[in-house]
Formats: sequence, C-alpha cells, structure tokens
Amino acid sequence: MNSPTQAESLVFDGRSVIDGKRVNARSGDTFACISPVDGSQLAEVARCSAADIDAAVAAARAAFDDHRWSGLAPAQRKKIMIRFADLVQKNGDRLALTETMDMGKPVKYARAVDVNSAANCLRWYGEAVDKVYDEIAPTPRTALALITREPVGVVGVIVPWNYPMIMAAWKIAPALAAGNSVVLKPSEKSPLTALLLADLALEAGIPAGVFNVVTGFGPEAGSPLALHMDVDCIAFTGSTRVGKQIHVMAGQSNLKRAWTELGGKSPNIVFADCPNLDKAVEAAIGSIFFNQGESCNAPSRLFLQDSIRDEFLERALKLVPAYAPADPRQASTIMGALVDKIQMNTVLGYIESGRTEGATLLAGGEQVLTETGGCYVQPTIFAGVTPDMKIAREEIFGPVLSVLSFSDAADVVRQANASVYGLQAGVWTSDLNKAHGVARALRAGTVHVNQYDEDDITVPFGGFKQSGVGRDKSLHAFDKYTETKTTWIRIDSPV
Repeated sequence: MNSPTQAESLVFDGRSVIDGKRVNARSGDTFACISPVDGSQLAEVARCSAADIDAAVAAARAAFDDHRWSGLAPAQRKKIMIRFADLVQKNGDRLALTETMDMGKPVKYARAVDVNSAANCLRWYGEAVDKVYDEIAPTPRTALALITREPVGVVGVIVPWNYPMIMAAWKIAPALAAGNSVVLKPSEKSPLTALLLADLALEAGIPAGVFNVVTGFGPEAGSPLALHMDVDCIAFTGSTRVGKQIHVMAGQSNLKRAWTELGGKSPNIVFADCPNLDKAVEAAIGSIFFNQGESCNAPSRLFLQDSIRDEFLERALKLVPAYAPADPRQASTIMGALVDKIQMNTVLGYIESGRTEGATLLAGGEQVLTETGGCYVQPTIFAGVTPDMKIAREEIFGPVLSVLSFSDAADVVRQANASVYGLQAGVWTSDLNKAHGVARALRAGTVHVNQYDEDDITVPFGGFKQSGVGRDKSLHAFDKYTETKTTWIRIDSPV
C-alpha cells in the first residue's frame, strides 16, 4: 500500500480494546482523528476517561490474578509472542499506511522501519522468555537462597505520537513476555495502530484482559492511569514536562514504579579529522530530517570544528532539496507531514525565534503545500547559532537543525553537556583516543562514533539527566517489569 487511492480504502475502528472486546467510551464521547497528510477525518475515536481506565485496569488485574497469562510456561508465552510478531509482519502494509495517515511519516519508512522494528521487538522478547535464568546466591551450606524474577503485575503504558508502533512494542513486548498484564494509552494524535496491535494480539492468542488499549487525552485518560492505585508500574515516553508529572503522580498514588523516556537535544560533533566528511554530512542531514525531525534522539545540535565548518555546510546544503516535503503516501517520499497543526505551529514558532535571536537561516523556514490541507514544513538549517539561543536549548521536535562552532575537544564537550538533556550524542573523528575520551566525557545514554543512530534491539536505549529514567530494549528492559525476590531456605543437613 503506497498510494492515496489505497489509503482512501482503509476503514478505521476508533473504539478501545478492553477485556478482549472493542468498546466505546462509557460516556459515549468521541474525538475526531484528523490526518496531517491532507486534513481529512480518519475516524471517530473513543474519548475515554477515568471510568474506562478503571474497567481496563480491573480487566488487567483479573487476568493477572488468575494467571491466565503469567501462569503459562515461558515456552508457551514465547510461541504466542512470536505468533503476534508474525501477524504484525503479515499485516504490515495496513499498519504502515495507517501509521502514515495517522501521523504523517512516509509510508516507505513506516513499512521498512516501524513495522519491521515492532515485529522484531515482539519476536526478540518472545525468544528471550525461556532463555532468562534466575539465580542462586553463594550462601553457606546451611542455606539455599533463590533469587527469582516475578512479573510486577499490572503495567500502565503511555506512548507518544512520533513512533506509535515502535514505542508501544518497546514497552509491551518485555512487559508481556515477563508475564504482566498491560493497559496501553496511545497518544490522542496517533491512536490507530495501537488499536490494531491489540486486535492482532488477541488473534495471536494473548488472552482477553492481558493487553488492553484505552484511547483518549492525557488529562482524561493518561492521568487516571498514572494515578491508579491498582497499577503497579507506569512506563511513559514523551516530553520531559509530562514525564515529571508522571513521577509526581506515581508518588501521589501507590508509589508505583515509574519509568520515563523523555526529551533530547542531542549534540552531533564533527572534528576536523573526521575520517569521511561526506558520510558525516549525510548522517547529520539524514538523521535530523528523518521522521520530519520528530525524534527524541534527533541530532538537532550540530557542532562543527572551525576549520571545516564552511566546507561541511556547503556539502550539507546540496542534500537539503531531496528532503522537500511531499505526500507521504507516495513510495518516493522521504519527508512527510508533521503530526498536526499544533505541532506545525510550534515548529514555525521556533523558526521565528531563530530569526529573531540572530541566527542565520541557510535553508527552509517556511510552511509549504498549504493547498493540501496538510501540515508540511521545509527542512530548515540555522548557522551562527549560539548556546544561549532558544533553538539551541529547547527540543523543537521538527525538521530544524542548529549549527554551532567549536575550537577544540574541551570546548565542545563543555558546550554539548550544557543541556538539561542527555539522550544521545555523536562524535566524528579518526583519533581513537579522542573518540574514547570525548565519548566518556559526554553525559548521554548513547554515544555514536563515526555514525549516527545505528541501532539494534540488543542494546539499551535511554538517557541521562532530564532525558529520563530506565532503559528500553535489550535484556535490561526486563528490570523495569519484574520484581526481584529472594527466597532464603534454611538447610539443617543430617550429613
């Protein structure tokens, strides 16, 4: 599926999924799901509230307490999780086009990246279920101490609108694999693929009540989930502002575990001894404009050493025209629409701020394709940016690149670390000592060296400082969704 005609043939069900059934909000309220591609209405989506969260949590709790899922042998859960992954792949075209229509990303990436990554994540954690062992402590002969992992119980999950399938998979896959029940609240800006995932989970054999999806707005559905006294863990990806509120609500309620993957303002540092300048240029431009810049780990601060700044920018500007926004339903499009008019206006506001504060606009800076009814902004590059400027300090979440200069390693580390965020960073150098030294000095959860954003499910993802708490992906994610129990057995040996 990669054409406007095929998109028009899709029919979307906006009802939530609670206890294995598609249901309306108890109030009967709905909200319009509007496509950023062309301004068309895709569906009326259930506008759920606290009563619906209560119903979903009750279903999840009942499913957990009667062990219909947690009580299955790991090998059985594994088979179902892998079947779930296979169904995601089988329905990949529909999921990809739904994602495109719902949040604006190019369908080629929705299929190749989002669908494949979500399926791989579900499959990988399914495979891991029967390969993670418990422990025996090195106690004296008079005791046997077992250290076991148990599912935490009911897990609430709140995911953002920029990678709806991937962000959901990163959380529900390890949570479900560990034996928990889940209540997922997708963003109201992109709820449709989460609902389809719930349908596929049921088709795969995950029992009713184990995986529930409740749609709605943050204050009306997200807050009741984070505050719920019968939710044992809340996992959130989104803005730092809301993440702070999640931690407060976790403390105000039952002191539930709170795991938050939050914002970023990632530095991408190119030294004069960069081993391949063209590769560095391609990575810098491709990574900031991928997904329309709507990525928490986007390298939105580009630091260029003084002696290569002009040459780097000359090469970079030649690549920008290829990222001209276009209809994301077309297979040739590599940059689509921003998620909605609110986000588009936010991005345009940051661009105006860059102009006002004295940065030099090298490319872009305008809304385009206004005749489509969609939300499109040109790929934008500012040079002459200083660390005090708003576009250098705040997360824009759009296709806007801020270019800064530096003299030496000490200078750039100081500038790069002068941020409340610490999600990712990039370092380009042919000096091995410099690469290691700068990587260690950078306060970031991931440091890329001579590439940017290469990734794998086997490595953890998360950040330092106000970029969040906890890690998605890898076996480390099980730590978030399990409790560690010690069982100490006294042995009075007769021999």
